[in-house]
Amino acid sequence: MSFIVRVIEHFDLSLETKPKQLFTTSKMKKQLLFLLVAMVMINGHSQITFEKGYFITNGNQKTECLIKNDDWKNNPTDFKYKLSEEGEIETAEIASVKEFGVYNTSKFIRETVKIDRSSNAVSDLSDQKSPIFNEEQLFLKVLIEGKANLYYYEDRNLSRYFYNKEESEIVQLIYKRYKTDGNKIASSNQFKQQLLADLECFSINQGRFENLRYSKKSLVSLFVEYNNCVNSDIINYEPKQKKDVFNLTLRPRINNSSLKIQNAVYDSRDTDFGNESGFGFGVEAEFILPFNKNKWAIMVEPTYQYFKSEKTIQVNSSSVGTLKVEADYKSIEIPAGLRHYFFLGNNSKIFINASHILDFTFGGSAVDFYRHDGTAQTSLEIDAVSNYAFGLGYKFANRYSLEIRYMTKRDVLSNYIAWSSDYTTISVIAGFSLF
Repeated sequence: MSFIVRVIEHFDLSLETKPKQLFTTSKMKKQLLFLLVAMVMINGHSQITFEKGYFITNGNQKTECLIKNDDWKNNPTDFKYKLSEEGEIETAEIASVKEFGVYNTSKFIRETVKIDRSSNAVSDLSDQKSPIFNEEQLFLKVLIEGKANLYYYEDRNLSRYFYNKEESEIVQLIYKRYKTDGNKIASSNQFKQQLLADLECFSINQGRFENLRYSKKSLVSLFVEYNNCVNSDIINYEPKQKKDVFNLTLRPRINNSSLKIQNAVYDSRDTDFGNESGFGFGVEAEFILPFNKNKWAIMVEPTYQYFKSEKTIQVNSSSVGTLKVEADYKSIEIPAGLRHYFFLGNNSKIFINASHILDFTFGGSAVDFYRHDGTAQTSLEIDAVSNYAFGLGYKFANRYSLEIRYMTKRDVLSNYIAWSSDYTTISVIAGFSLF
């Protein structure tokens, strides 16, 4: 708690602070950067959650403990645990542990198995149909436990399923894509024959195996069906579909934008439009990723934004004198990026996100120069330019949110050789999730 207090003190957000002092571009950049770092540090203090579990050593000694449940996407080679709430954090390695689990959540067993690590990427496909096995010691995730057992192993882009019946050897279910002599892509679906031979039961017809896919949902369904058919007790470690895997959120915002334009030949045309505040509106689609305890998400957010300002500049020419310069910039932005949540409680969480923004201008967006008599001198069409955005926010009850977002510079006059520009935006975004 003292660390969070120091963070708040850093900003000196008292009632006497003037709002416009907090909304200047340079200061907001520094504050946002500091907050991003601070939230990562807070995460280190608050996000290490341990749940009741156990592990079994090589000597068959079972130890009840608290295990850090990372909801592992990739199968681990070690795990962290504590013997009590106040105990020190220790690490258990695969070499010394034959089994570990988090109660009511997951179970891993250590096995030495033959695994084929052939790539599934089209550019790296092998021209060999048969699997290329290597013997490795792995923690396999238990999906189904019964008379017939199903296991899973994932390592980055590699996904492999293993199985056995009762006490038999655990073997890989074989599925492999490969290149034929004609440089076409074919698949070896040997796993279907493996399961047809070993999971035969009166209630399962042959067509069930022919339509089987090498996927978690399809294989789990078959193993549950087989164990029910042979009246075996079943433990299904594969969680049911999680709720809130998709969120649609309305996101109105206040944008504080600045625009500066420079001419490499006539610096008297340089114009600083300063900061202008305006409203924008976006609709965000967020997809929660199914690992690491719902901490990661992908989001896409089509957004309307505009900037409008005018300045009068003095030109170094007696025939011209002064020029009125108007900037009118409207566009649809489409940020797409990655978000990470830091959970503070059941109904409260902080998030940070990074996005790449595609920009689509419309409505005659341009910077126009007018003489003092109102006649047009020059019109510079504003170009659609992509950039990046970084945000920090807070979400309550999975429905209400508030975010501060900084967007990197855009050169909106990049189509012109002699002209350059800096367009930056900082947004305060409110959110209301419809579902």
